[in-house]
Amino acid sequence: MRRSFYEFLMTLRNVNSTEPEAEFANNAHRDQSFPKQETDYEKISNYLELNAGYLPSMTIFDEAYQKYQDTDRK
Repeated sequence: MRRSFYEFLMTLRNVNSTEPEAEFANNAHRDQSFPKQETDYEKISNYLELNAGYLPSMTIFDEAYQKYQDTDRK
C-alpha cells in the first residue's frame, strides 16, 4: 500500500535544520488540518495554497512531492 505524502514528508523532519524541506515538514507536523492521508498532488497543492502560510514557496512542495514520487517508484 502506498504511503501518504504526509508520511513521506515526516521523514524529512529535522528540528535543528534550516533547510526549506525540513522546515516545511516541521510546520506540516504542527498543522492539525494537513491532509494526512492524501496522495494526490492537486489536492495537497490546493490545501497548501489556501491554508499553509508557513510555506514560503510552492516550489518547496513541488520538490518534496517529486522526491515522494521518486521513492514510491523504487
